[in-house]
Parts: sequence; structure tokens; C-alpha cells
Amino acid sequence: MTIPPNKANPFAQSAHYWRVKFLITSDAAGTAEDAFNDSALAVSGFETDEAKGIWTFELLYEEAPDMDDIKRRLMVISALHNVGLPELDMQKLEQKDWLAQVARDFPPLSIGRFYIYGTHVKEAPPHGSISIQVNAGAAFGSGEHGTTRCCLEALEWLSKKRKFRKILDMGCGSGILAIGAAKLWKVDVVAVDIDPVAVRVTGENVAMNRETVRITSAVSDGYSCETIKRAKPFDLIVSNILARPLIAFAPDLVKNLTDDGYAVLSGLLTSQEAQVLQAHLMQGLKLEKRFVHQEWCTLVLKR
Repeated sequence: MTIPPNKANPFAQSAHYWRVKFLITSDAAGTAEDAFNDSALAVSGFETDEAKGIWTFELLYEEAPDMDDIKRRLMVISALHNVGLPELDMQKLEQKDWLAQVARDFPPLSIGRFYIYGTHVKEAPPHGSISIQVNAGAAFGSGEHGTTRCCLEALEWLSKKRKFRKILDMGCGSGILAIGAAKLWKVDVVAVDIDPVAVRVTGENVAMNRETVRITSAVSDGYSCETIKRAKPFDLIVSNILARPLIAFAPDLVKNLTDDGYAVLSGLLTSQEAQVLQAHLMQGLKLEKRFVHQEWCTLVLKR
């Protein structure tokens, strides 16, 4: 779930809400999630048919939505991914306690030693866990996604192999991976994203987890920002984005990686694994381990 920056309190009670639902294929899910961040009060997507690769998306609005605008955005997504135009279901909802809804939809999540929980959870984290608290109103739910889950599993696996001195989270989203890495190794982490909303949310979650000393967040189009240039090279780069930018960024990743560095690449389907892997093998990296959750794949590479 993602919340646009002008909606600081998405759970403030309004007389009515409007919900728009549609189905879309899994390969278009990431694009669909990004497409409505600037217009909807909340955007949530979840897999409803694993065998057919179908996701259900729900858009929440405080006012009656512009259905023509929604259709135009979906036409762009359909053209990009060569899929049919989804059918839309709009429903006017009565006043509702949306925080309670979030509590039901996003319970705490345990992934290895990591324990991800929202601000709506009042119970203390399990003893000995690496706890990551995430703002329930802004991007919480990211940890449940297969890519995030596999990345956290990869980080824990790497923690048993070696220590890292400086880490980059490329495409930080809600900041879960940056926070997890900072807590796991207690080292400096640079967290960047092309989306200013994601960087803002990361900053909020970093502060909530008391990691502002270790984690620096910034807006960056790929590896171009000054924050990365000043901090490089990194001995661990985590990049949970999409297959196409992973392939495009492969040369830049290697330029910013130490000679003994590791990379964790995610956001790709198992059907895209060979292409992403080949792009990085050509840059001199080798595959160390892969993690798979449903149709999602995460690769651990070493220079």
C-alpha cells in the first residue's frame, strides 16, 4: 500500500470513500502500483490467483474518482505490458475505521530473525528478533511481497558468511531493506529511490526505527546522485526494483561495487531470471545463491 505525500493522515474519517477495483496480470502489477500514487488516497495490490498470475488492485478515494482518468492510466499500463484493459468496479463506501482495516490486512510478519510490524501493532516484538517498524499509513505491507521476503532472507544468509562495511539500497521503497541491513550489520547504509514519495516514507521509517545516524536517504535516478558518488564504493548493493532497470543498471552497479562486493537483486519474475543474470555475468559477477517465493526470484551475486 502506498500513500501520496499530500495525504498525511489517510485514516482521518471522511463521510464517504470510493473504492475502485480491477484485476491485472502479475507482470503489470508493479506498474499498476506506481500509476495511481499521485491521485488515489491509498493503493493496494495482492495476488488472488497464483496459477494464472492475477492480482487484484484496490484504489481508495475521498471523493468520487475521475473514471476517465483511471481508464487512461490503465490504457497506458495495458499497452506497456500487452494485456487487455481491465474491467473497473467502483463502489461508494460508508464511513469506516481504516486503521482497523489495515490492522486486519497487515498483521506482523516474521521472516527469519526479522519481525516487521506496523504502528498499529501494540504488542512488543519477539525477544531476540530484528524488529522493523513501518508506518501503517504509508507503504506498510511491502514486507509481505515475495521480493521483499526473499531479500530479507538473502540478507540473513549473507550475515552468516561475512560482515559488510558500507551498503547501498538502490530503490529503497519503504526503507525496509535499508533498515534491516543497518540493524543486521550496524554499518552505514545509503538508501535511494527515483520516487520522492518513497524517499520521504523511507525517512519517516528510518526515524521511527532510530537509524538516522546510520542511514542516509536521497532521491536518485539510478546511480547518479551525489550521495552515492560521495559514499562509493559499496561492498553490498541491494536492488529490489524491476528486471528492466536491473539489466540497464548492471554496468553502474559494478562501477559502484568493491572488488570483493556482493549484490542482491530482486523485483524480477523467475521467467526474467536468465536475462537479469546474463546481464550481470557479462559484468564479471557470479551467482552465489538464489531465493524463490512463488513466481518471484532474488539473486545473490559476488564480484
